[in-house]
Amino acid sequence: MPSIEGAVIRKILDSRGNLTVEVEIRFGKVIGRAAAPSGASTGAHEPPAWPKGGVDKAIQIFRSSIAGRLKGRDVADQAGLDRLLREIDGTSDFEKIGANVATATSLASAKVAAASAGKPLYRYLAGSGRPGLPLPLGNVIGGGRHAVGGTTIQEFMVVSQGPTLQGNVFANARVHQRVRDALTKKLPDVPLGRGDEGAWIARLGDEEALGLLADVCQGVEKDLGFAVRPALDLAASEFFRDGKYHYRDTTLTQRAQVDFVEHLVRDYGLFSVEDPFDQEDFGAFSELTKRVGARCKIIGDDIFVTNVERLRRGIELHAGNAILIKPNQIGTLSDTRAAVDLAHRSGFATVMSHRSGETTDDTIAHLAVAFGCLGIKTGAVGGERIAKLNELIRIEEELQAGA
Repeated sequence: MPSIEGAVIRKILDSRGNLTVEVEIRFGKVIGRAAAPSGASTGAHEPPAWPKGGVDKAIQIFRSSIAGRLKGRDVADQAGLDRLLREIDGTSDFEKIGANVATATSLASAKVAAASAGKPLYRYLAGSGRPGLPLPLGNVIGGGRHAVGGTTIQEFMVVSQGPTLQGNVFANARVHQRVRDALTKKLPDVPLGRGDEGAWIARLGDEEALGLLADVCQGVEKDLGFAVRPALDLAASEFFRDGKYHYRDTTLTQRAQVDFVEHLVRDYGLFSVEDPFDQEDFGAFSELTKRVGARCKIIGDDIFVTNVERLRRGIELHAGNAILIKPNQIGTLSDTRAAVDLAHRSGFATVMSHRSGETTDDTIAHLAVAFGCLGIKTGAVGGERIAKLNELIRIEEELQAGA
């Protein structure tokens, strides 16, 4: 069997200008390369992105403790490589080597294995399964940790549901452009900025922003003739303090927050709502799912953190009906796939996701297709975002051609 001949790591920049890492794994002339992103609003149960000492320490550990042990390993033994990473780390959450080093190494391994087999990554990972194209969720109005000076709610998104992925990507971009026009008309003397994920920043009330987005979605839907719906990521743990949710202009109790989110789902026709409650409040997730789960995806991110144990608890409690999937929340491709498989077996939808601090690495586009995810969160515009979207367009062409 082909075996790994070498592995290197380097520092690169992410989209916020912060340092991150990229790993290359080599077999002959074949190279698998993957970079690790980073999040701004991170769940309390996520593993640390870096070991104590930061990026430089992580690189030192890779060169001294990981690279040598990768040499000679079967390139196709993904599970074995991922077990090795956990063995080298020796902790339950990659505290020693950092989840970003583990993620970049694990994904680079999968990419070199796919390349050595002469297959695109999505085909290689899908195996005998049928690849599926996800719906793109595009961030168009931003706030929270991603956009200082914006709304309390972190992401106001669009989900276009036309017959082709390419059409959906273009429709999301059209909504992004029309939201800019609507904001310029509404706030003619206020300069517009863009947040970490390319979404517009405007000093609007949360429901005011959602109303504006919903109106734009309706207009684009009318033009294109297919469903174009708004969606939210509240990232509610970021503004939950002392048992209450603190918006800019009001404070809600935990029960009132459930009522408020139900109102938003029903009155604005939301496709999905992500992290509407604090990351420990399984009960509120269960209650909202009971009320509106038949008409809307209730997505858990911070509450589940791509972790099978937390997801299993959510499934047992009917706390949501979908999970956000972020490979660097768990550290390896094997663990990522385990979360996806558990979700699908249990009737939960999956949404593959970028991070706010991204790179031009397009691996998650392939993962979303290979795993049959319902959706992919990877922005609507911006170089590091369209790297994934344009790769999805290429994949769609290959699938249509029967490649």
